[in-house]
Amino acid sequence: MTLQEAQERVDSWIKEYGVRYFNELTNMAILTEEVGEVARIIARRYGEQSFKEKDKAADLSDELADVLWVVICLANQTGINLTEALQRNFDKKTSRDCRRHLDNPKLQS
Repeated sequence: MTLQEAQERVDSWIKEYGVRYFNELTNMAILTEEVGEVARIIARRYGEQSFKEKDKAADLSDELADVLWVVICLANQTGINLTEALQRNFDKKTSRDCRRHLDNPKLQS
């Protein structure tokens, strides 16, 4: 699925099942909540915290998909084409950082 297809599918789902998009401020709060759920899993799976018994089945892929869903909702409702935005971001990072990471001794292994 391309980003454009994902944007179209989310929009169709919202129109069929979601009634309407939540407003931008609500979606920003939801995005923050979803990112927090990703952080919780990462902190426990890869960090030093431990899972509570009830949280051991937490699914990182599902939480990342939730983050992506809300990002797509925000893009759709603000008129952003994520394919074009991502390409511009690649171009920006390439021109700005083309040597920075390659020359970083901390990244050399």
